[in-house]
Order: sequence, then C-alpha cells, then structure tokens
Amino acid sequence: MPGVKRTVTIEAPPDRVWSVVVDVGRWPERIPTVDAVERLDDGPLVVGSRTRLQQPRLPAAVWTVTELTPGTSFTWKSSSPGVSVTASHVVEPHPDGSQLTLAVDVSGPMSRVGWLMTRSLTEKYVETEAASVKRAVDSR
Repeated sequence: MPGVKRTVTIEAPPDRVWSVVVDVGRWPERIPTVDAVERLDDGPLVVGSRTRLQQPRLPAAVWTVTELTPGTSFTWKSSSPGVSVTASHVVEPHPDGSQLTLAVDVSGPMSRVGWLMTRSLTEKYVETEAASVKRAVDSR
C-alpha cells in the first residue's frame, strides 16, 4: 500500500502535543497545508466524527475518524472513487518530551495511479504538518 510516514521529536509533554494535534478546528491557523476546516458534528473528536478539510491543490475531502485513543492517537479516512486515504496521528512519550508520528496510506483500485499523481505533494504536506505541529507546540 503506497504511503508516507514522518516522525518528529518535540520537547514538550505528550498532553501538550496532543492538544495541538486533536484541535483540528485550529489547523488552518497553525498548519499551512490546511486552508479550511469544517467540523460536521459538535464536540470533541470521537470515532465517527466527520470533518471537511480543504487543502491547497487538492479537492475538499470529508474525513471520518475510524480509531481514537484519547491523549494518544487518532486515525481518520477519506474516500473518493477508487481511492481511500487513511491518515494517522500518534503522540507518544519520548525521553526528550514527545514523539509525533504522522502517516498517510493510500488504498483502493486506483491507489497506485493516485499515488503517482500526488506522492511528492503528500510527502511535502506530511513533512510540513509535522514541522508545523512542532512549531505550534513550541510557541505555546
């Protein structure tokens, strides 16, 4: 399955990193690869929560939370004809504070074609998102 994964160490406790990661409504002001976020339900993220995300150079997508461990991780999925994209966000303790791992995996009958078209953009976005979360945590 095509995909990309990026891990960064952040000199802050996991709960502080988690608070930035899970606050998806504030991503547009913190992460330059996110233009707009619209939560499609109220309250904190839970399994089943849906969010419309607009990113530069990509069509708007609705992401549905499929797994969530409060304080540690969430995974969400977005689908379009022939392609499903799964993105995971994991915060773990690290001797220097926290470790943030972001991963994007692509599956489905059109995934290889889609991956060929978006690989470099996706890699750039995941790298930028990891650095942006680190910067947002550091500035708090």
